[in-house]
Amino acid sequence: MKTKNIISVLVIMLFTQVMFAQKVEVNTKASSIEWLGKKITGQHEGNIQIKSGYFDLADDKITAGNFLIDMTTITNSDIESKQYNKKLVGHLKSDDFFGVEKHPTAKFVVTQSTKFSDRKATITGDITIKEKTESISFEVVRSGKEYKAKIEIDRSKFDIKYGSTSFFDDLGDKAIYDIFTLDVKLVVN
Repeated sequence: MKTKNIISVLVIMLFTQVMFAQKVEVNTKASSIEWLGKKITGQHEGNIQIKSGYFDLADDKITAGNFLIDMTTITNSDIESKQYNKKLVGHLKSDDFFGVEKHPTAKFVVTQSTKFSDRKATITGDITIKEKTESISFEVVRSGKEYKAKIEIDRSKFDIKYGSTSFFDDLGDKAIYDIFTLDVKLVVN
């Protein structure tokens, strides 16, 4: 009888653990991040690759997660001239912007989430860029094995000052808006 009870308890514990915590790995090859930065006179866009990532899913809610973004992979997709494209990407990688030589990765850690309802959930977490961490929240839409989000980030909170009216006056048409957008598509295994 004792053996039966012990086995029952072990089965319940195993079932409960499986039911409440499922680690979901991100397929970094199938996933993407598209960035968009705007300025007074136009905009630029490109891509950044996800280095690694996972999240824990329990009771239809993301309970934890950790994502590394490879800032050395930043590209531009709207400038056709190879010379000017290379110049912009080099500037984005420089200390004026992301300083990728000193800060090759950015990080996002999930701190809380709502349950998915009608395929949507609100995620809150800490994003670290250039060793500065800020809390952000955004909506995630789930469709099968894809999770999509549009995330707005205020670069001035990460000490990215170049062309920012938050730090400099009289920039005129040289001003670059502080908010940049990331369109994130995570595909899970």
